[in-house]
Amino acid sequence: MAPRFLTNLIPRKEKREEGRPLLQVLRTLTWIQWGHFFSGWLAWTCDAIDFFSVSLSVTHLKTQFNRETSDITTAITLTLLLRSAGAVIFGILSDRFGRKWPLVGNLLVVALLELGSGFVNDFHAFLGVRALFGIAMGGIWGLSASTALENLPVEARGLASGILQQGYAVGYLLAAVINLQLVPDVAAGWRALFWTGAGISLFAAFIRMILPESEIFLRAKAIEKTHWLLCIYAVLLMTGFNFLSHGSQDLYPTYLQQSKGFTDHNATVATIIGNCGAIAGGAIAGWVSQYIGRRLTIVIFVLLIGAFIPLWILPSSFAGLAAGAFCIQFGVQGAWGVIPIQLAEMSPPAFRATFPGVAYQLGNMVSSASAQIEATGGKNLRTTIPGKEGDVPDYATVQGILMGVVAAFVLIITIIGPENHGSHFEKAKAAFEEGAGRDELVEDVDEPHGSRSPSPPTSIREQDVKEKTSTDIAAV
Repeated sequence: MAPRFLTNLIPRKEKREEGRPLLQVLRTLTWIQWGHFFSGWLAWTCDAIDFFSVSLSVTHLKTQFNRETSDITTAITLTLLLRSAGAVIFGILSDRFGRKWPLVGNLLVVALLELGSGFVNDFHAFLGVRALFGIAMGGIWGLSASTALENLPVEARGLASGILQQGYAVGYLLAAVINLQLVPDVAAGWRALFWTGAGISLFAAFIRMILPESEIFLRAKAIEKTHWLLCIYAVLLMTGFNFLSHGSQDLYPTYLQQSKGFTDHNATVATIIGNCGAIAGGAIAGWVSQYIGRRLTIVIFVLLIGAFIPLWILPSSFAGLAAGAFCIQFGVQGAWGVIPIQLAEMSPPAFRATFPGVAYQLGNMVSSASAQIEATGGKNLRTTIPGKEGDVPDYATVQGILMGVVAAFVLIITIIGPENHGSHFEKAKAAFEEGAGRDELVEDVDEPHGSRSPSPPTSIREQDVKEKTSTDIAAV
């Protein structure tokens, strides 16, 4: 019996690929897939040519710069030391902007630095150019690998990986051939090796330039774009909602005291009554949204806000203003009552903790100036109170205008926004699980292991659509 550590390395039967024969797979490859593989392989080959140009030219470089071998190999050390920096820089660029243009740019930088290596006449300048080359070289391998492999069928990736990696050996071989056949026969000598390498890198950049972007990257980018647009939308929504709540709450006692002449006691009681309306509105709206939908519920309660603004700012009596506070907060916090579930259903499932919290706090940050806006407005917009000398801040008008504008904004942003009412986000994978970023669902753990045939991962949004479609068909 094989040791356990060896059996753990062997994929379980249900996890192993039972794919098509390799030759059959290779026959199905499109010219774009072949082109992506070749361009990745060629880029890595060029990298090797450019790197080993120094190794093959150590003797010539010693003579050129009148240095010891240990001094010349410092250039190799610097190149190797800085490769990791290039891997980070160009890797981030590639994951952010695509496989195509970052690799094209990377190859152009490599060609430029390789060309410069053949022109320098000062040793320290040579070291500087080779150090920069190390950064450029560091980006090539990761970009080459992703370009060459990610669009290939799974069955072909193992062989392709081996061929790709040996592009490094091919590059060394080509550099040696150039050094053997070209360098001794041209006046430029060792410089010709670097210049030839630069030319091959330019050719590799051209090959990658005429090929399309990676299809896999475009798909991933579409998901990322959806998430980023969703994030922007959620921040805008939360900006409006936070303006609604802070605009109607933060200076409300001050408004009653200074603009309506209330005592501290009466202003506090009116605030308590308003919060009773908030509690009632939030509970009712949350319940109603389960039946008529999240956005429609928000729209109804925001319309209530607009309808009750006059009752909130026009009366002068305690009863009228307290009723206005109750109704306004019923609408404001009623709309807010839908927000936790609206954001939870809207969120990318794997980031259901991060997404709502960040969107909420960014919206809160934007709306943080609401009290300052109202206070500044009160300084500039004045009114009088019967029986009181002098003018006072007209917070009623200021808050009425602000709430009206914000309510209109929230109404529009809610209507044009998404809704995933009834989303089964509890089935989604957590952020640390493979496939979470694609909104894939977890497999049904209640089914016996291996009792069902494997099926492609399903995203939570696809699952919701299927379930809703089934419900509609059943209803018909």
